Amino acid sequence: MKTIIKYILAAPLMLCFSNCLDEHPKDQLDQEAIYNNADNIYKNAVASLYNYIGSNQESEGLQGTCRGIYDYNTLTTDEAMIPIRGGDWYDGGLWENMYQHKWNANDISLYNVWKYLFKVIVISNQSLSIIDSHQTLLSAEQTRDFTAEVRAVRALFYYYAMDMFGRVPIVTSYDVKLEQVTQSERSEVFKFIVDELQDVAPQLADEHSNKEGNYYGRVTRPVANFLLAKLALNAEIYTDDNWTDGKRQDGKSIYFNVNGEKKNAWETCIWYCEQLRQEGYELESDYASNFAVHNENSKENIFTIPLDKNLYLNEYHYLFRSRHYKHGGAYGGSSENGTCATVSTVKAFGYGTDNVDNRFKINFYADTVLVDGKKIYLDNGKPLVYMPLELKLNLSDSPYKQTAGARVGKYEVDRTAYSDGRQVDNDIVLFRYGDALLMEAEAKVRNGEDGSIELNAIRDRVGMPHVEANLDNILKERLLELVWEGWRRQDLIRFGKYTKAYDQRTPLENEFTGFTTVFPIPQRCLDLNKKLKQNTRYSLIPQHYNLTLFISS
Repeated sequence: MKTIIKYILAAPLMLCFSNCLDEHPKDQLDQEAIYNNADNIYKNAVASLYNYIGSNQESEGLQGTCRGIYDYNTLTTDEAMIPIRGGDWYDGGLWENMYQHKWNANDISLYNVWKYLFKVIVISNQSLSIIDSHQTLLSAEQTRDFTAEVRAVRALFYYYAMDMFGRVPIVTSYDVKLEQVTQSERSEVFKFIVDELQDVAPQLADEHSNKEGNYYGRVTRPVANFLLAKLALNAEIYTDDNWTDGKRQDGKSIYFNVNGEKKNAWETCIWYCEQLRQEGYELESDYASNFAVHNENSKENIFTIPLDKNLYLNEYHYLFRSRHYKHGGAYGGSSENGTCATVSTVKAFGYGTDNVDNRFKINFYADTVLVDGKKIYLDNGKPLVYMPLELKLNLSDSPYKQTAGARVGKYEVDRTAYSDGRQVDNDIVLFRYGDALLMEAEAKVRNGEDGSIELNAIRDRVGMPHVEANLDNILKERLLELVWEGWRRQDLIRFGKYTKAYDQRTPLENEFTGFTTVFPIPQRCLDLNKKLKQNTRYSLIPQHYNLTLFISS
């Protein structure tokens, strides 16, 4: 039974919100009625937070929807793009500007992402206040455990806020006034997140969050351990408060207190990855099974967004958004003919050579499209053939305007999906053990150790030959293994490649400084709170891109 999520969705949506950090949630139901016992306190102050991990609303949810966190971590990289197809997918230049890094503080989608992240942070603070004020109805153990879980959820959202926007406010009180909110340096936010997760992890349940049952979809100890490994791996980036000066501290000289021992960033990452192994995670023998319909039994998935078309409102847009109209129609729904893998991505997989990676056919639709073994035909009577090497950012004058680009695969098609394929029964994978192995391999190499066992375990699983464990091969393997999973921006930044030229992207003026490795603080938030300061160099950028919210094709 999907017990916990049933509770979550049964919980009333108690709160309404305004803008930025000027959030003042108001109770919609009488507190005495909804917080009258321990069970209701958990449902309405803790479980209700999980309503916001996934979503069916644009710019909300950690993955699954459009114009949100996933798009800014994927479509701004060399992994993928949404090309202009004549009159389709221009959207006021939104997708082109993402790929070219031409965003600015007036972009409504960035503002909506900020608002979403801090909305959940504010709600978490209210939940902590509710738990604290109702301790007489709770045992000491319940108070401790409820508090730990809420703090872990809040830390998760702070992680995404810090990763994307760098310098953000740390707000831990529900009743803080707007004029009291100040901005913290990125290193301070990073330390806050690490301290929070380390402090609460021992109180979190040692359960596999992806499994159906009482802990399904929740932030458990393994989820916290994965996130701590990810934080340590990126410590060089997250402790750098001046990311435009070309200097950053070496991970060997960044230290953590881990279980009473002093460890550098790489040792810390390795330690937390090994904790996941001890907690029973392992690679699935079948790579594709992690993304199958009803993938709740995966031994590899650590944290997922539960999807069940009969129970939840959460949606998964990426397959729907990517496939050609005729392709979606063959599955009994529709599609939007948008997102494609870049030429460099399909070449990294060996497309067009005799050495194609075995994951290519799982991760992409390419060449002649077959559904149930049958060809799909276009209106002109010709078969639908995706052309991976014909992709350009602007296809308006291309004969392959509708068919250029390899399309999103990876997740098994749910033939019983609702809402044109957006409401499916494949849980969305956020964290998995395959990523942890690659993190461990990278941390070992950066620490002067041998990461070949971990790296080649990933390649063994898909029947690919061993390669040397060096940083170049690890970065490439992360693309091959984790494509479409939302990690590419972070990886390119860590490897110093995010601001470089790739595919059809040329760096912006002064982008060599690294200023685009964080996004601008939304102008609406700066206008609301004069204590917030814009991230470096964005004030120098002409404010003429994407000033209006456009609706996608």
